[in-house]
Amino acid sequence: MNKAIEQYIQTNREEILTKWIESMKEKSDERVLKVVSDQVFVGTSREFIDLIVSNLKDSDEKYSEKLVEFAEKVVRLAWPLTFVTDGLREFARIAFEGMNASGHVNEENRMEIIYDFDNWISPMTNEIVNVYSSTWERTVSLQKIALQELSAPLIPVFDGISVMPLVGTIDTERAKQIMESLLNGVVRNRSEVVLIDITGVPVVDTMVAHHIIQAADAVRLVGAKCMLVGIRPEIAQTIVNLGINLNQITTKNTLKKGIESALEIMNKKIISTGGEN
Repeated sequence: MNKAIEQYIQTNREEILTKWIESMKEKSDERVLKVVSDQVFVGTSREFIDLIVSNLKDSDEKYSEKLVEFAEKVVRLAWPLTFVTDGLREFARIAFEGMNASGHVNEENRMEIIYDFDNWISPMTNEIVNVYSSTWERTVSLQKIALQELSAPLIPVFDGISVMPLVGTIDTERAKQIMESLLNGVVRNRSEVVLIDITGVPVVDTMVAHHIIQAADAVRLVGAKCMLVGIRPEIAQTIVNLGINLNQITTKNTLKKGIESALEIMNKKIISTGGEN
């Protein structure tokens, strides 16, 4: 590393940081500034500059640790990779122009300093891209696993009776997860009656209804009865208008009524055991 570059950056660190923050605010996508407060933006920007400067003096192992921590933070803040890489180039530009204005760069050493800047910034850019990308992929993978674990659980509520509450939009991929969770849960819980609650499903179109019918058919094939509950008036109207045939599925408008019906099927009922006053 060129000693003149290192010394200039260390000496003029705060001035470079101030110019860098002003420049990046002008260049940045509005989405970057909207998702974080000004304090967080400045604080993270300072961490970024610290990371760049630490590359001048820290060991490779210590620098790598800081790089991973920073990458994880900017991924959580939803800062795009282009913002980070552009920030690195902007830092180099500000530092070079500062050196040029202060007389550290002249005709004799200009090309040497430009070459040294490039040799310093390019490998760091590549390393940041690699760490950011792997961190992003790992974060997305963990989020996907978490969503899969939380998606459509089959909940046993009484002996032989289970409920699967569905929330949110149902697409083809999620429908497959619902089917798998439903069938595995029926066998595992030894369910005889399964209630699919669509209270939290905003739209029931032909595709969603098709997936629900398939799920109900699959439940019957493993020896359990399936009931569709939580059918709101607007959903019922949509189903009728689309000509969707749910004749093979017992339907109820609320989960409460569905559970009452399921208890009747199981020849069970809830009896109050309250004592006398």
